[in-house]
Amino acid sequence: MIQVQTRLKVADNTGAKEVMCIRVLKASTATLGDVIIVVVKEALPNMMVKKSQIFRAVVVRTKQAVRRANGMHIRFDENAVVLIDQENNPKGTRVFGPIARELREANFMKIVSLAPEVI
Repeated sequence: MIQVQTRLKVADNTGAKEVMCIRVLKASTATLGDVIIVVVKEALPNMMVKKSQIFRAVVVRTKQAVRRANGMHIRFDENAVVLIDQENNPKGTRVFGPIARELREANFMKIVSLAPEVI
């Protein structure tokens, strides 16, 4: 469950390392597959993303367990997002770490195809 002021890791190669949620779209808290508005807090130098830039992002991993329809709970070690553009395409060209299957149901197929592992 991601809310405003939550700090998250970035799971792509845009150059951002850590972002902070400043708005959750369509709800008060976000979970897997939800779109949020973030501001970059830490970034690598000489990359496309700079500190204090604002982007849209989709949540790909959460520490809070999410219950699936078959009764299984899925939980990750960290909260992570992938930065996206207005058409829900990822800004980066690679996605690091596992992502949840809930992104496939939320129609983020490009992110699912870039991910090394879908859980």
